Amino acid sequence: MPESTIWWLLTGTAVAVELLTGTFYLLMLAIGLAAGAVAAHAGAPMTVQLVAAAAIGGGAVGAWHLKRGKQPPAAAASANRDVNMDVGETVHVEAWNPDATASVKYRGANWTVVAADGAPQAPGAYRVREVIGNRLLVEKI
Repeated sequence: MPESTIWWLLTGTAVAVELLTGTFYLLMLAIGLAAGAVAAHAGAPMTVQLVAAAAIGGGAVGAWHLKRGKQPPAAAASANRDVNMDVGETVHVEAWNPDATASVKYRGANWTVVAADGAPQAPGAYRVREVIGNRLLVEKI
């Protein structure tokens, strides 16, 4: 069996395992394995094939790691709109209680509302910034 075929089989296996596990780094290593296959097609000796696979695959993994490290961290689940559908929705506060909470009707249920730090406590429309347990942390719109 030609060396390039072995490289392509390894590449396909890495891609298949990546699809099963969702580990994006395996896809970067598969790119390195494909580079080894291309080097084998070009007639390079096994040492060059291994160096090409290691350099391209390792470089891709390193580049992806650096790219992910520069991204800002994801918001906590309680404040992330992708996780919690209540974040960003509006509620109407009729009156605030002396203990700096309010009770609002939201999605067919009564919720306790707490104002975000520094938010004025006046009646009106508020936007849900975070869900903390069974309380809505809101900010004035």
